[in-house]
Amino acid sequence: MSAKFDRRHFVAAGTTALAMPFVSRRASAQAASQGTWPARQIRMICSYPAGGQTDLLARAYGEFISKQVGKTVVVENKPGASGAIGTAEVARAEPDGHTMLCSISTTYIMNRVVMKNPGYDMDKDLALVSVIPGAGLLLVANPKTGVKTLEDFVAFARKSGKVNFGTYSAGSAPHMTINELNKQYGLSIEPVHYRGEAPMWTGMLEGTLDAAMGSYTAAQSVLQSDRGSVFAVHSKKVDAIPAIKTLPEQGATSKFFTVSGFSGWAVPKATPQAVVDRLAELCVAANNDPKVKEVLATFVLEPAIGFKETNALYQRELPIWIESAKSLGLEPA
Repeated sequence: MSAKFDRRHFVAAGTTALAMPFVSRRASAQAASQGTWPARQIRMICSYPAGGQTDLLARAYGEFISKQVGKTVVVENKPGASGAIGTAEVARAEPDGHTMLCSISTTYIMNRVVMKNPGYDMDKDLALVSVIPGAGLLLVANPKTGVKTLEDFVAFARKSGKVNFGTYSAGSAPHMTINELNKQYGLSIEPVHYRGEAPMWTGMLEGTLDAAMGSYTAAQSVLQSDRGSVFAVHSKKVDAIPAIKTLPEQGATSKFFTVSGFSGWAVPKATPQAVVDRLAELCVAANNDPKVKEVLATFVLEPAIGFKETNALYQRELPIWIESAKSLGLEPA
């Protein structure tokens, strides 16, 4: 992404924020610091398309927050560049608690590795508020392979010499999983990158893939039609299939197989801590809301966690994600 493109995009993307009179914006920030937040409606920018998991989480939690604070929470979808477009807009917003981001760990962690200039600096421009730890990702094999366990999969890969393994994007958790398995077991698994989970699982349904990795919910089309067999989960057990062991339980040793990833919320870095704490409290309280519970159950997700727990998780997983991502050898775009 060139510097010229960045400037053009961000001037356009920032039109709404710049339209607010300077005095009004300054007064709003001052009001937030004095504990009178929110003073107006809240923009929740979702950096992924409408209808997906991240969008549905944004809308469910946003509706709950709106009811609690008495101000409208407007969800705006600003997808593109692995979440970087919407994230950069939030990073440049007034830090008064009236603009927040809903995104995923790809946006918060991976983009710093695979993009030369994502348009924001996670450490300097944004503060994490609350996150939902990632669910266990399933590793699914084509039934024709006869694979039932990681040991079976390794044996199949060695015998075949080449394995077509589907991922939902370059630089994704499945991509890094393939890389780590190749390193540990001396395999030549080939990543086949798709633009999202839906087309990836379609590839599995059509029989063009030997294996694929993704979420429990999205994989149901494959599992229910007996076109795929789960042989492992990435790092966390899935309650619906408790007999399936994690990769570490089956002998995989990479540190990457200890991270969960996450979805969650962030605000501009200078947002008053009192507002950040209040938003975190609201996200945690939303876990008991019926609509939020429904979305969490649909995607087999854990509840949102508090500010301190969120940032402890981020600091623990950050170096592992970065180390694994760099080992892919991807050139920043």
